[in-house]
Amino acid sequence: MDINQLNCFISVAQTLNFSEAARRNYVSQSSVSRYIGDLEQEFGVQLFTRSHRDVIITNEGKILLPYALEIVNTLSKAKTVVKQIRDGSTGRLTVGCDITSMSFPSKCLEDFSAKYPGIEVELKPFDAADRSQAITGGEFDFCFMPRDMVPENSGIETLITHTEPLVFVASKQNMKGKNSKMSFSKLSSRRLLILSESVAPILFMEIMDLLRTFHISPEAQTSFDDLSSLYLALSAGMGVTILPKSLAGFASEERTVCCPIEDVDTAMSYVMAWSKSNSNPVAERFIDTVQKYALGDDNIYGL
Repeated sequence: MDINQLNCFISVAQTLNFSEAARRNYVSQSSVSRYIGDLEQEFGVQLFTRSHRDVIITNEGKILLPYALEIVNTLSKAKTVVKQIRDGSTGRLTVGCDITSMSFPSKCLEDFSAKYPGIEVELKPFDAADRSQAITGGEFDFCFMPRDMVPENSGIETLITHTEPLVFVASKQNMKGKNSKMSFSKLSSRRLLILSESVAPILFMEIMDLLRTFHISPEAQTSFDDLSSLYLALSAGMGVTILPKSLAGFASEERTVCCPIEDVDTAMSYVMAWSKSNSNPVAERFIDTVQKYALGDDNIYGL
């Protein structure tokens, strides 16, 4: 059985005319007769009774008709969906984001979703233990992260998206009367609140390196596994934290303030990473959107 047989059967059933069925399907009348004969042989029943004057659909043909219509319509829908996916007007993307890299992809996703509303985007945290497998194994189409977080793998492609500095963030009460900038060397007199190494490994290592460089041991150090707990502690005046400048913008402006670090260059570079073998037909459209914003003047935060 093939779709041509079903199309001709439907046309004959609807018109009760083999010549009209042939015209509708752009085939000869003998081809229509052959298709109907093949179907009758496959089902082992007669679908039409024919005379020199009339064509009458049998009870078996009436039973087959709705199923034939459903099959043809389903195939037509499938062709449409596949074509839309191939053309990039519909489909699905899975985007992963490291906890410190949220600001940049948000503007890209806003633009992309407005331009391609038929493409579904699934957002997932990117904190996989095996980052290389997560990127190349198909779990994610694209991942946003600090550049130093990208695993060494020749199968991974990257695009530098932006660069930004680290800043101090503290409650307004703790910073009252202080200058708009803060020296890293003064951190020894404060309680340090940081995201844990398990959720933000590159940021954690960067902060530890700075502490060693300045020979600083904070008054106390508390780590958090999520941003909401960290921001709550900041708002309560429990200490000061160090975050990428864009991420600091997610903290409460009413209760917290961010201050540039004045005595050291803390610039960090961020990338979007994906598998070179990514075959998702909508991937190129997302790459084009990200390139539109990557390393633009408004993406070099504070530098």
